[in-house]
Amino acid sequence: MKRPFIFILGLSLVVIIIPIISSLLLYNISDDETIKNKIPNVLKKVTYEKIDKNAPVIDIYNADENKTIKMNIEEYLYGVLSSEMPSTFNEEALKAQAIAARTYVIYKIENNIKSGHKNAVVCTNSYHCQAYTSYENLKKTKGEDWIKSDYSKIKKVVDSTKGQILTYDSKAILPLYFSTSSGKTENSVDVFSTQYPYLVSVDSPYEENSPKYLTTYSVEKSKFIKYIKNTYPKSNISLDKLDDEIEIESRTEGGCVKTIKVGNIKMSGISMRKIFNLNSANFTINCNNNEVKFTVKGYGHGVGMSQWGAEGMAQKGYKYYDILFHYFKGSDIKDMY
Repeated sequence: MKRPFIFILGLSLVVIIIPIISSLLLYNISDDETIKNKIPNVLKKVTYEKIDKNAPVIDIYNADENKTIKMNIEEYLYGVLSSEMPSTFNEEALKAQAIAARTYVIYKIENNIKSGHKNAVVCTNSYHCQAYTSYENLKKTKGEDWIKSDYSKIKKVVDSTKGQILTYDSKAILPLYFSTSSGKTENSVDVFSTQYPYLVSVDSPYEENSPKYLTTYSVEKSKFIKYIKNTYPKSNISLDKLDDEIEIESRTEGGCVKTIKVGNIKMSGISMRKIFNLNSANFTINCNNNEVKFTVKGYGHGVGMSQWGAEGMAQKGYKYYDILFHYFKGSDIKDMY
């Protein structure tokens, strides 16, 4: 053998080095599989943008100006997204919100719902439809710097989901959303007396960063009794027995108070929430000296997508479709234009 050193070196490469490299490669592949199992679809890009048509123009009732205006639906969504979710949120959470807001409009069109809008599709009153702020008012209230940075981000997010809506059985869903859950969302039947197959109770983790995740509210016992009697004049609760006259009897699957007994009156947790303007119907009550103290979890009605839950999922690496499919069970995404 003329060059034994080269032969030995080559043999070493085959016997020692190649197995090491192979092991490292296999380790990386295995590590990727572990990530996929923990967070489905994170490493898999899904494209729903399939159609490229002009976006429709819709009639919008401007509640502040008491007039109906015509606007491109995507331009309208810039103002909705700027008002309904913090622009500082992760882009994947913002995309989920954009699709939910767009779906809401299409749902109303498909079902010909125009009540209270003077024949418009939607209005700008957040208590009736969705919050909306015009570009001019955003510029006035938030300033030029916000327009240059955050508004550009909002436009990018909306544009990247152009035409995409959520469907169930090929029809636009009612895409309810709210600020913060208490760890679980609610079944629609427990809040609105109507069960939608895609609006069911699901776990909603990652919400602890929400400023409304846990709040307290205290009221004097005498005022508590006054507020209850204003709504239920036949209630017989008294100051000296109040501690023993309040009892939470049942809760929903999502954790909200379903029924609560106050003296001789039974009411829903939703009614109690309205009387005392609580952040949600998920609460506990404790009587302490001269006060009645509510400890409240979450903020909003609790049905559909939690906005802070969406942000938490996005921060964990979930994509917008992961978020939407989690909160709206059995739904699908359809590109309309």
